[in-house]
Amino acid sequence: MKKRLFTLFSVIVWLLVWQICAAALNEKILLPSPITVAGRLAELVPQFDFIKSIGFTLGRILIGFFIGVTIGTALAALSGKVRFIRTLFAPLISAMKSIPVASFTILALIWVSSRNLSVLISVLIAIPIVYSNMLEGIDCLDPKLKTMAEVFEIPKSKRFVGIYLSQLLPYFRSASKLAMGLCWKSGVAAEVIGIPDGSIGERLYMSKMYLETEDLFAWTLVIILLSFLCEKLFMLLVGLIVRRIERM
Repeated sequence: MKKRLFTLFSVIVWLLVWQICAAALNEKILLPSPITVAGRLAELVPQFDFIKSIGFTLGRILIGFFIGVTIGTALAALSGKVRFIRTLFAPLISAMKSIPVASFTILALIWVSSRNLSVLISVLIAIPIVYSNMLEGIDCLDPKLKTMAEVFEIPKSKRFVGIYLSQLLPYFRSASKLAMGLCWKSGVAAEVIGIPDGSIGERLYMSKMYLETEDLFAWTLVIILLSFLCEKLFMLLVGLIVRRIERM
């Protein structure tokens, strides 16, 4: 409870700082106030194009995120078991971590249409994050627990829950949280470059083109809220799946 109150207090403090800066600058085109942005957001919400843009970007980023998490986890499991696979994929993972999103996006436009650009970018962002974190978790597994499980002939299902799942879950959760946030940042950035019709990225681009700063801030706030909600819902889903597995 105290943590939530402190978080709420921190948000209020920064909103006040934003309001004071906007009032001091007194130029809506440069920095609109939070009240102005909230009012503009309230105008956008009932519009069909607003819901359509959210659905377009939300669906594609989540698809890319889930694909990236699946591939990253599978590759980490294989790399943890087979040394050759770890060595083989090491340069590729390093390159995926280092290449700027803008370079990824421009190259990706050669291979895919702008409508599916955010899917590919989200996949490329999520894979190295999940792979690196999960592989670190696998490397940190306590070998004594595996030996004990073999000595006492513990069933594979209980061995998976008691040894692997319990030790790897914190790494997976940490990787997923980081990947979700970066998928939203990178996915929307890719849409701003590719400008697919009906996307959040297109709305941001048009706001910038026509100097509609209130819209730019409103859509940015939407992205932050969507990223936050997606992260919380995914963590809730992971928790439900884990509890279901533990009961089996």
